[in-house]
Amino acid sequence: MTKIKLCGLRRAEDIEAAVLLKPEYIGFVFYKKSKRYISPEEAHILKSILDTDHIKAVGVFVNENPKTVADLLEKGIIDIAQLHGVEDESYIKALRKLTDRPLIKAFKIKTKEDLKKAEASSADMILLDAGMGDGVSFDWDLLKSFSRPYILAGGLDPLNVKDAVEKLHPYGVDVSSGIETAGVKDIDKMREFVFRVRG
Repeated sequence: MTKIKLCGLRRAEDIEAAVLLKPEYIGFVFYKKSKRYISPEEAHILKSILDTDHIKAVGVFVNENPKTVADLLEKGIIDIAQLHGVEDESYIKALRKLTDRPLIKAFKIKTKEDLKKAEASSADMILLDAGMGDGVSFDWDLLKSFSRPYILAGGLDPLNVKDAVEKLHPYGVDVSSGIETAGVKDIDKMREFVFRVRG
């Protein structure tokens, strides 16, 4: 069964919807330039109402200081860190000295060379995206001979996710803008997305 990550949650009602829908993962964005940014303090409050027995909280970072990332992991504000910038293997190594919690490394996929870098990553999981949460997809045909399990992101929504799952069989799918209306999470779209993946 393909795992689901609903990303960019920032309101109590977003978390309450997630608790009902039970995705495997939800995402908090800690990148200050993102319109979905929330502070660690806000994330701490939201995490307290999450069903942590069934749902893991992922923190999304872009070129953040490794100590900041590790602190949020060790405090339990997030369970997993997702690195969405240009963090390289030396960055991952430095972070692993500070925490043993799971790491997801995101890769922007434009060519087969990008896929080779993703395949070689020492991160626990990899996420393949077209950009940085801007709702654009990449050429899925590039994935035909890709063997490593991955989380698919970029341009997914309730209308196309079923096709993506049936065609690519990814480990997981990640959605943010595709479950929003006028820039905020839409529970009907969230419900439809989950139904399409699991139905």
